[in-house]
Amino acid sequence: MSGSILVVDDEQDFLESVRRALVSSGFRNVRLEKNPLEAMSALEKGATFDLALIDIHMPEMDGMELLEKLRAESPETECMMVTAVNEARVAIECLRKGAYDYLTKPLSRDDLIAAVRRGLEKKRFLEILALHKTEHSPKLLNKEAFRPIVTRSGKIERILKEAELHAESDVPILITGESGTGKELLAQAIHRASPRARYPFTPINMVSLPGSLFEAEFFGYTRGAFTGADKERPGYLEHTNRGTLFLDEIGDLPLDFQGKLLRVLQEGEYYRLGTNHPLKVDLRIIAATNMDLDRQISKGAFRKDLYYRLKGALLHLPPLRERKEDIPLLAMNILKEIPRGKGLTVDEEALGLLIDYDYPGNVRELKSILQSAANLAKDGILDIKSLPPTFVQRRRSTSTGKSMQGQEAILPLGEVEKAHILKIYDQTNKNKTQTADLLKIGLNTLRRKLDSYGVD
Repeated sequence: MSGSILVVDDEQDFLESVRRALVSSGFRNVRLEKNPLEAMSALEKGATFDLALIDIHMPEMDGMELLEKLRAESPETECMMVTAVNEARVAIECLRKGAYDYLTKPLSRDDLIAAVRRGLEKKRFLEILALHKTEHSPKLLNKEAFRPIVTRSGKIERILKEAELHAESDVPILITGESGTGKELLAQAIHRASPRARYPFTPINMVSLPGSLFEAEFFGYTRGAFTGADKERPGYLEHTNRGTLFLDEIGDLPLDFQGKLLRVLQEGEYYRLGTNHPLKVDLRIIAATNMDLDRQISKGAFRKDLYYRLKGALLHLPPLRERKEDIPLLAMNILKEIPRGKGLTVDEEALGLLIDYDYPGNVRELKSILQSAANLAKDGILDIKSLPPTFVQRRRSTSTGKSMQGQEAILPLGEVEKAHILKIYDQTNKNKTQTADLLKIGLNTLRRKLDSYGVD
């Protein structure tokens, strides 16, 4: 489990016992400091911690003083105080100075781990809350895990950061969004960014799993459980133990089996077909759907209690038509993955058509269009003649309809770029540094473009 933890106490035995308890519970990034001055020195040198466990009574520096200094130097660090004296006055003083919890020695392992998890969950909650209050692009700590997801969209970048924060915990996640928006790709990234990354990621599409085989495939079975069961077979749950189970199109899960999945979520146990002995399983469940589950619940087609269990965290992926700034970048990356697309250049007119389209099939449809176009491209140029005729005809029809409604027709790529840059420039109150950061271009590049537009 991720989360960097600092433990400061002048008793070496206590430090070692806390380390053992934390490491055995999955916390790997634990730093012990016997001298509070050394802890402060580490902070001053740039060390960062998600949580600090601080003894109140220490000879070199009082724990209360360390708490105040730590909160001043690193306000994002959650602090928990520990003392052998259980006094309400001391507890109130700790909370007043910024600690989130107060524990008394001797500490039980269960109380310690529960308090640490509460602190890390609080920190994650506050970070997620802050994401929705800023327009700035957040920085991913685990960029490699999310590398397959390419974007320039600030909206998507905030979703990825929220996903990274949730990845640190075991909370079930529900990903919603239209078909083709990349829900499984996001689930895979969450798994890679999680402490479960070295264990299996098992994707299951509920639509492709026949109701008659659901229990056998999902829970496994023993020999003789039914006709044809000539040997014992583990199911998806056992195969995925300690990993991540991805349930795609969860809205299509038959109502009869929803209660059994709920038991797995609530109790962490299940029964193989043919046995009455419960088996324990330790896994993280991520579900995805393009359905409106609230509507399914009102129709009696989906259990409300299962919905709330699955929605420990909710991530919604917007359709491609709401993130058109990503289309050029996505097109470039898709072409790199297509054997006949490598080295192709998309001309302005073709790119203008691609940007202007609304993509009911989202990224999956964009990929299909580019695969077809790459086969027809000549002389290393993907132009309008390369695009599927049905796509071009559909775009022209849509564009004509928009023009008849008083909307603009297709613009040249340069005009599209200019409009987007000026829009972001206005949104940042003409802050060039912030605009360049949001657009992911160099500051000098932005200045040159603004000069060419006649804008200061």
